[in-house]
Amino acid sequence: MLNKKSKIFIAGHKGMVGSSIKKKFISLGFKNLLLADKNKLNLLDQKKVFNYLKKNKPQLVIIAAAKVGGILANSKFKDKFLYENLQIQNNLIHGSYLAKIKNLIFLGSSCIYPKNSKQPMKEKYILSGRLEETNDAYSVAKIAGIYMCANYTKNHNLNYKCFMPPNMYGPGDNYDLQNSHFFSALIKKIYIAKSKNKKHIVLWGSGNARRELMFVDDFANALIFFMNKKIKEDFINIGTGKSYSIKWYTKFLMKKIGVNLKIKFDKKKPDGMPKKCLDISIAKKYGWKPESDFHRGLDITLKDFQKNY
Repeated sequence: MLNKKSKIFIAGHKGMVGSSIKKKFISLGFKNLLLADKNKLNLLDQKKVFNYLKKNKPQLVIIAAAKVGGILANSKFKDKFLYENLQIQNNLIHGSYLAKIKNLIFLGSSCIYPKNSKQPMKEKYILSGRLEETNDAYSVAKIAGIYMCANYTKNHNLNYKCFMPPNMYGPGDNYDLQNSHFFSALIKKIYIAKSKNKKHIVLWGSGNARRELMFVDDFANALIFFMNKKIKEDFINIGTGKSYSIKWYTKFLMKKIGVNLKIKFDKKKPDGMPKKCLDISIAKKYGWKPESDFHRGLDITLKDFQKNY
């Protein structure tokens, strides 16, 4: 049983997801968190990762570290997305096994599902069709991580669990328009248009692609909930179970920010997956309930954006 004295290593504690998980553990009184930034531990360096895990012997490793980005970055740098994600997760998963670490949590993504997957996406739909071309490299890496955890668990009697979130948003998000996710890019585009008194914004694709969004702190709460649960599935979806179109999110955000802009769609640019909504019935079977107060999460996120960006 993991408790407040357990030694927990959060890989990627400075990213949006990792920092939310760290904050949640601290608020609950966990005293023994292992945190190592890039200068101290390069997760791409196998030898250093193996030595770090062997020396520190955490009781739980959480893999929140990954190379992530939106459609542009994902399609432009497939080599990097494949290499870096595979390397990071291989080092941490195999390194944990070598260091005799019993518990590990691997974070994936709803990108693992086929491009034209039936909706909502059930865990059993994995590998049932072709992946979305713009992020297939990232998806392949995440799928490899799931299979790796499942087989290490089975063959070595370990407890390596995997959770698949949808698109996430929250404080500390990446707002670089070249490689951010759709929601943070939307926030930035609307604020730029507002500050420059522009009359319109240009969005990629048709605006009809549907996305599920989860506030990062709600996802961190879900991880705490499942931390001591024994799960029999190879991986579980964690989301809100609701999706809306990019157009809908844009109008919602404009209302919230207090601006009315004309939306122009650049249809030469890709939409990405047409629809992405997770089926969360397996997670609910374990007694977990999704939190989805979109207004609260958005208020916190916009405050953070105005203060820091």
